[in-house]
Amino acid sequence: MNENLFSSFAAPTMMGLPIVVVIIMIPSMLIFSSKRISTNRLVTLQQWLIKTILKQMMLIHTPKGRTWSLMLISLIMFIGSTNLLGLLPHTFTPTTQLSMNLAMAIPLWAGAVVLGFRYKTKSSLAHFLPQGTPITLIPILIIIETISLLIQPMALAVRLTANITAGHLLIHLIGGATMVLTSINLPIAAITFTILTMLTILEFAVALIQAYVFTLLVSLYLHDNT
Repeated sequence: MNENLFSSFAAPTMMGLPIVVVIIMIPSMLIFSSKRISTNRLVTLQQWLIKTILKQMMLIHTPKGRTWSLMLISLIMFIGSTNLLGLLPHTFTPTTQLSMNLAMAIPLWAGAVVLGFRYKTKSSLAHFLPQGTPITLIPILIIIETISLLIQPMALAVRLTANITAGHLLIHLIGGATMVLTSINLPIAAITFTILTMLTILEFAVALIQAYVFTLLVSLYLHDNT
């Protein structure tokens, strides 16, 4: 049972070779561009959403932090489209893999921290020791603040992985229960199918929300270090 339940999270292979790289590249083909097709309502709506999200995210940043705007908007579009693509039948969601999410979180977090130590050295070091700390608590606080800093990329990756994986597991379980109940009790099967439909709609929202939360936290880390 466990093998069937978690088999959808296994990285797919073709002729013994992993095809995760090909799957990761697919969402970029779904983004409409005015160079490919003439400008229409869909392209206009897409551009409006991008500008709105970017404007809201860049309000708190300094001019130096706003140089990361292209990277941040690319990140939210990539994670959002990958999450949505994984909700289609017979597909694979790369963001359910902790290794991939760590591969995104660690470089972004490290880049923000390096910028902080380079341009705001005193302010970055001051975070390790709050003003007015008793002398006896200084070593403990430094250790705690160091651990909290180092755990930030892990928290980013685990949050995204856990939310996407939990939603997929619930859809898998309720979908399996609905299939079984159709031959046993149709009224109950209709109820579980309604729950499954509502859960699927919720997962569409979660896919976009988690992309926004991941990017927003990266943006906040950047804001604290620029």
